[in-house]
Amino acid sequence: EPFLIPGGETGCLLIHGFPGAPEEMRWLGSHLGRQGFTALGIRLFGHATHPKDLIRARKQDWMADVEDGYHILRGACERVILVGLSLGGALALTMASRLPVAGVVAMAAPYRLPSLAERLRPILPALSLVWRYRVPTEPSDWQDKEAEALNVHYPVQPVRAIAEVHDLIACMRASLPKIQAPALLIYSKVDGAVPFEQGNIILEQIGSERKELVLLEHSGHNLPRDAEREQVFNLVAGFARHVEEGTA
Repeated sequence: EPFLIPGGETGCLLIHGFPGAPEEMRWLGSHLGRQGFTALGIRLFGHATHPKDLIRARKQDWMADVEDGYHILRGACERVILVGLSLGGALALTMASRLPVAGVVAMAAPYRLPSLAERLRPILPALSLVWRYRVPTEPSDWQDKEAEALNVHYPVQPVRAIAEVHDLIACMRASLPKIQAPALLIYSKVDGAVPFEQGNIILEQIGSERKELVLLEHSGHNLPRDAEREQVFNLVAGFARHVEEGTA
């Protein structure tokens, strides 16, 4: 379920990945709450219910979810920071160019999908009529197996929704030069889903004067849940503190 942890005047909007759930961001939200920040973990449309619901999702739905979450936090807080993982990171960067945010954190945000998905994009909607779900076969990149066992996500990926992820990432690429808020990017060198080199490309294209890329060494793709989660928590909380104090 979505969650709200009341805190101070700086609100952090936490955006999970694909095809995950708000639970991916709950440990991070709890840490931010202990540090005095307000944390809102939203649920993106079509997620954390049933995979068939994700077939109906469009990128505009996810962008609207982020905008709704922003306005909820902005009604209670003086400033809002967008914090996203993977697809959530791409959404955070996209919406940071459209909303008056105080800062943006993107964790393992993809710059583009794997080449096969890129090539198949024109036919994915039609293909999804006969191939509804993709079953991931990639080996797990989790370093903390106990944390992996607690992770909440769909076991399949609706093919139609993959087309929307592709299109959302394209929106993100076009948005990067328009971002002016301070930005923090966090990637891992052993991420099995998004090569960390994509973080360097995003960093270069972000329009913000104040931007930073941090590379981790021992985490899989799910950065706020895996082995180096405490370091991730401290990085995000430290960034939020700098934004709050005007020193980011």
